[in-house]
Amino acid sequence: MDFNRMNGAGSPGSPTGYDRTQEDHNLFREAVSETRPSSAAPASAKAPIWRSSDPYGTFSRDGYSWNNDVWGAGAVPQTISVHAVNQWGVWSNQPNTAGIKSYPHEAFNIGKPLSSINTLRSSFNQDVPTSGAWDVAYDIWDSSNQHEIMLWTNYTGNSDGSGNVKPISYHYASSGAAIPVYRNIDSGGATWNVFEGFNGHKVISLLRTSKTNSGTVDIKSILQWIKSKGYFDDINVGSVQYGVEITSSPGGMNFNFNDWTVTLK
Repeated sequence: MDFNRMNGAGSPGSPTGYDRTQEDHNLFREAVSETRPSSAAPASAKAPIWRSSDPYGTFSRDGYSWNNDVWGAGAVPQTISVHAVNQWGVWSNQPNTAGIKSYPHEAFNIGKPLSSINTLRSSFNQDVPTSGAWDVAYDIWDSSNQHEIMLWTNYTGNSDGSGNVKPISYHYASSGAAIPVYRNIDSGGATWNVFEGFNGHKVISLLRTSKTNSGTVDIKSILQWIKSKGYFDDINVGSVQYGVEITSSPGGMNFNFNDWTVTLK
């Protein structure tokens, strides 16, 4: 059975990600050079400080970094634009086929043991389309790249694991829905359903039961709750990423991240 959410989102430590080979990378770049349009995205009212249509285009400023991260099978070029450290967007026209095509995202590196962190929270505000198949999510890695924690804040599927996008899971119902291991967990300022799976490493996905385009997440509290369930001990928190996993966006769609910040103390 095919599921729309078969691979993890962003790369833990390299712009090409953990499931991509150099051959895949080169072949995709060749395809991009043949198919890239002369004008991939509409002009923003505010001129970008950086823009790229390269599949793995990257940019860094003031401790933050961005990655276009186009990697999935059947993906076509998309354009990422950065307007300020806390403001960026992506225009993507991915075909209406199964499987994640890309995870354009912004990232902030933590690089500290969980026990030494007093505060780790993040605020977000975004505008997203009403159609297509996608999930806007945090992707949090430990420094050993053995644990991946995803926090879905808005998505086109359903919080019970059904719909047109699904989290990675060890178990799926006969309907194809992912089966949560915990339901209605209150942590980090919201209520979540929790899913557990494996993609070469442990993947723990928390889906907000009430979707939203703005809010604040207490990431430390969520990591502490996961630790309390025995998934890991005192991990070294690595990268905190936030972006959108795009399965399909036919006709071209804009995802605008109006304000994203990370507070670390």
